[in-house]
Amino acid sequence: MKYSILSSLDSLPYFTIEAVKQLLGDESAAAGTIQTALYRWMKAGQIIQLKKGIYMTHRFFELHRADADFAPIVSAILISQSYLSLEFILQRNAILTEMTYPVSAITLKQTRVFENRLGTFTYRNIKADLYTGFTISDYQGIPFAKATVAKALFDYLYFRSWKGKGQSAHVDIAEELRLNLEDFSEKDQVEFAKFVEISKSRKMEQILNNLRKTVWRL
Repeated sequence: MKYSILSSLDSLPYFTIEAVKQLLGDESAAAGTIQTALYRWMKAGQIIQLKKGIYMTHRFFELHRADADFAPIVSAILISQSYLSLEFILQRNAILTEMTYPVSAITLKQTRVFENRLGTFTYRNIKADLYTGFTISDYQGIPFAKATVAKALFDYLYFRSWKGKGQSAHVDIAEELRLNLEDFSEKDQVEFAKFVEISKSRKMEQILNNLRKTVWRL
């Protein structure tokens, strides 16, 4: 199969077998022939498999890997109905600073983990009422969603185990989890409280009260 086809794919964030078939101009091309070509291109390091049936050229990766929105669009390509949140957003906002985390996202679909040459991408399932609190952007023609910092903090604490009311008076959550929340704006605090109200979660009410007592002092 012609390597010139690859150059036609270099400008695309991702491609599928169907895209290769269209470039060949031969709808009758055997799937096995295309799969063989994809295997050879992967072995030669010319393309990267993001997940089954979804690929990216190494050229596109090299051109865009350092861009701030590169990882977000890969996350959106893997599961389109998702938004970036949790550690990924908290780290980008300097609330978590001590480690490097996987690219983390929230979805209405099942909890999943994808590992490929670009890294580890994790997805946590959340109920429909809490699938909110994000903005949508676009990069290289791919729409992707990012949680606000308040929603990312909510999601992060929502999915963590909590010791409960009996321990809440003696624990400084922000200090225990090494969260830099001193500069969390009043607007973000109000937004966080809104998500707590929507959740109807006793655990999250306890956590909100703890943060107000130990960090925000409202």
